[in-house]
Amino acid sequence: MDPLAYFITFTTYGTWLHGRDPGSVDRKHNVPGTPWLVPNAQLVAARAKAMKQEPYELDEPRRSVVLKTVLEVCHHRKWTLHAAHVRTNHVHLVVTAPTKPEKVMSDIKAWSSRRLREATSEPANRDRWTQHGSTRYLNDEDSVIRAVAYALDEQGTPMAIYPHRTNEPDASATDNR
Repeated sequence: MDPLAYFITFTTYGTWLHGRDPGSVDRKHNVPGTPWLVPNAQLVAARAKAMKQEPYELDEPRRSVVLKTVLEVCHHRKWTLHAAHVRTNHVHLVVTAPTKPEKVMSDIKAWSSRRLREATSEPANRDRWTQHGSTRYLNDEDSVIRAVAYALDEQGTPMAIYPHRTNEPDASATDNR
């Protein structure tokens, strides 16, 4: 049976290193409701040292570019976007698509990188995203509703979100959650 939707999360390059406080996930620590990796300063330092570029953060103009691109890709691919929240250091998407979630994430990242290059004149070799991300299958309506609520309402101050809410505070806030 095909899932109703996917809950996809990916981070920006170098901003959410394994071992960070308040937590991170890996293949053994990624089930909803289970503990994250225990903070580990040595692991964070090792990961930071291995970085080839500075961390990449999404300021308000970049968040806007990414959100517009998410909408563009979903429209072009005929995917149903239930929710999107583009934050300073990560992106949450709840989307229904007739393809694997890895393809959805890959397309969104690739198109967003292209649009960010066009909007900011950043070099083509600039790393913007982590290598993969989290792809969760949502198999029932309740799961979709909970994922949308988490993405839109449980991230701190709303930044660049879809669907837009009339009570949304200033989207230029810099809360990194």
